[in-house]
Amino acid sequence: MAQTLLQSLTSISDIHLDKISAGVVRVAGWVRTKRSSKKFSFIELNDGSSAKPLQMIADSSLPQYNLIENLTTGCAIECLGQLVLSPGKGQKYELQISHVTLFGDADPETYPLQKKEMSLEYLREVAHMRVRTATFASVFRLRSRASLAIHRFFEERGFHYVHTPILTTSDGEGAGETFKVTHFDLGKVPKNKAGEVDFSQDFFCEPSMLCVTGQLEAELLAMGLGKVYTFGPTFRAENSNTSRHLSEFWMVEPEVAFANLEDNMDLAQDLIRYVVRDVLENASDDLDACIQKSQVNSREYLQLALDKPFVKVSYTEAVNILLNSGKVFEYPVAWGCDLKSEHERFLCEQYFQSPTIVFDYPEELKAFYMYLNDDGKTVKAMDILMPGIGEVVGGSQREDREHILLDRMQKKEIDAQHMDWYLNTRRFGGVPHAGFGLGLERLILWMTGLGNVRDVIPFPRTPGHCKF
Repeated sequence: MAQTLLQSLTSISDIHLDKISAGVVRVAGWVRTKRSSKKFSFIELNDGSSAKPLQMIADSSLPQYNLIENLTTGCAIECLGQLVLSPGKGQKYELQISHVTLFGDADPETYPLQKKEMSLEYLREVAHMRVRTATFASVFRLRSRASLAIHRFFEERGFHYVHTPILTTSDGEGAGETFKVTHFDLGKVPKNKAGEVDFSQDFFCEPSMLCVTGQLEAELLAMGLGKVYTFGPTFRAENSNTSRHLSEFWMVEPEVAFANLEDNMDLAQDLIRYVVRDVLENASDDLDACIQKSQVNSREYLQLALDKPFVKVSYTEAVNILLNSGKVFEYPVAWGCDLKSEHERFLCEQYFQSPTIVFDYPEELKAFYMYLNDDGKTVKAMDILMPGIGEVVGGSQREDREHILLDRMQKKEIDAQHMDWYLNTRRFGGVPHAGFGLGLERLILWMTGLGNVRDVIPFPRTPGHCKF
């Protein structure tokens, strides 16, 4: 049987990792740069496997030299040649080309990526092409590596990976900022006698939406499986255009039975450290490429997470620290206020100079499912704040007392009858349990230092933008 194209190729990553001996190899990828003279042409080739391109050299005596001279940035080619130790600086190996196959040309007049420096803002406009740049190839490889580490972390600790719904009839956060889902012809929406939309005729026979969290269903599964986590897309219709918000984003959400807030904080801290260590060990070149673009040495923040204990401080103490800091904040500070990014970053970057966990927030700031403390004013909630970004994790011990949960649902104007299935986990064999949400994009943003969450997801969805 003939060898397939893919099987015949050598990855550039394997070359740089010394997995390939010198000799004849075949590589394929996209031209990143090319410079030519009368005697030689030098090509940097990228195949997506490594932050480092492969330098290739073609002698003008080659029959195909005219084709090579006309290659431009973005062309897709396959090259056969001799892999040798490079006499030049900056790379260990180079490929001496003996044959080239052109798969796809790239007209330099219309190709949207050029050799010159391009801004991140411009590259967002061509998100379908930006993965061809060194920066974004590194971002998305790093994202892949971090995702793999997250799965491995939970697998090593006996968690079960579960899949929670994307379509739901329950707003898990109670905020109402959801994308509605319907099967109706929007030009002929049926109404009832009161003139309201008649959802009984819709596909699910009641109002439905895209999920804002998989937490509620993960709680149900934890009540039989003990330790579970879900890792998938979530959606929020918040009309916000800040550098920290997306309309579609990925969440890691573990739920653990027989666990309290302390267990929850320790689990989140261990997860962050595990992922950081893995990225530093296995995606170092990609991290360097991101730092070069962002000009923020995020390695310092990552090392802090490994070297320093996460400081634990109550919300009340955190507010007092902010009030006594002498610093004038854009958003005023008072007990009961929602901490803003500037407050979070002051705490972890200037005051504690360490990753910081704030716990026991005012109950009116938090969702209905969080455990009410004995003071009746605060809940067993926690946020993890990281230098360089602020909040990356939010979680809580869940309220397992049915009567208190019902009371809080009533105060939050949540239909308890509609949520009867959720209340059943408290009625039948309920146990103390806890969980948190880690926003993948926030985590990658913190690691890379790029500054805008739209640059760490392949195709960002934000108000007014759902292209590609």
